[in-house]
Amino acid sequence: MTGGKWPATVAEAKAVQDRLRPLVDLVGPGPTQPRTVAGLDVAYAEDGDRLAAAVTVLDARTLAVVETAVTVGRAAFPYVPGLFAFRELPALLDALERLATTPDLLVCDGHGLAHPRRFGLACHLGVLTGLPAIGVGKTPLLGTWDPPAEHRGAWSPLRDGGEVVGRVLRTRAGIKPVFVSVGHRMDLANACDRVLALTPSYRLPETTRQADRLCRVALGRSRASDLD
Repeated sequence: MTGGKWPATVAEAKAVQDRLRPLVDLVGPGPTQPRTVAGLDVAYAEDGDRLAAAVTVLDARTLAVVETAVTVGRAAFPYVPGLFAFRELPALLDALERLATTPDLLVCDGHGLAHPRRFGLACHLGVLTGLPAIGVGKTPLLGTWDPPAEHRGAWSPLRDGGEVVGRVLRTRAGIKPVFVSVGHRMDLANACDRVLALTPSYRLPETTRQADRLCRVALGRSRASDLD
């Protein structure tokens, strides 16, 4: 991360963000017809800093699972607002390296540009892997917005300090929206189109749903193994 050394302090972690932030490609446009899309998610144990990081690769057309990978470990960094990605990155990168498939797009359960330091998890993963990446958050980290219209596909800008950092996107009619932001090598309109393609039946992208299920199962198995 920093010459092979993982950040140990807040100052070191912020320096990594400052160094990598200029490398983010916010123009894209990114793949409009990806063949494979990977969902990334992390689940935490209730009894400590154990975590499970999962990557689920889906066929972008059928949403069938193509490949999965999961890593169980420990959080790599303390909880610090704005630096949350550093807790999860080592485990997520390890899971990605276990894949035989190189996905065309990464969909993170988190944020990209819509981040206090403009460098959320989706940006970080995108820059480190070189892959197009987007963030889809359940809740916002920052910003102001007007509620989008109630129909599926409606959206409103997510603004922070006058800057548009994402979109508030309605993926299901009458259901609360999600918060979409660019991570790397994508534009915002394309990111939202890809999210809608991944949400034919549920509020959250199928990538997130599948990865969430996988890491929670892995965490449960790890807990059971510890108790044996």
